[in-house]
Amino acid sequence: MRMTTTRRRLLPLLAIEAAALLAPAVAAADDADYCRALAALANRYLASGTALGNGTTDLETKTAIDSCNKGDTAAGIAVLERKLRSAGFTLPKRS
Repeated sequence: MRMTTTRRRLLPLLAIEAAALLAPAVAAADDADYCRALAALANRYLASGTALGNGTTDLETKTAIDSCNKGDTAAGIAVLERKLRSAGFTLPKRS
C-alpha cells in the first residue's frame, strides 16, 4: 500500500512531536540521577563528625537530599551544588 502525500508529510511531524513529549521525561530522569550523585557526594564528604565523613550532614544539606528523594530536584540540586562547590569539590558531570 502506498503512502499518501499527506501521510508522508505528517510522519516527520509526528516523530518531532513524540520526541518533544519524551524530552521532559528524559530531562527529569537526568535531573534525578544528577541529584542522587550530588546527594551521595554530600553524604560522603560533607558529613561532619569524623575525618571520614561518617557523621551527619547539616540541616540544609539534609533538606536538599530529602528534596532530591522526593523528586524536587531543582531545590535539591541548587543547594547541593552550592554546598559542594563551597567545600572545594568538583561537581559530577551532568547528563
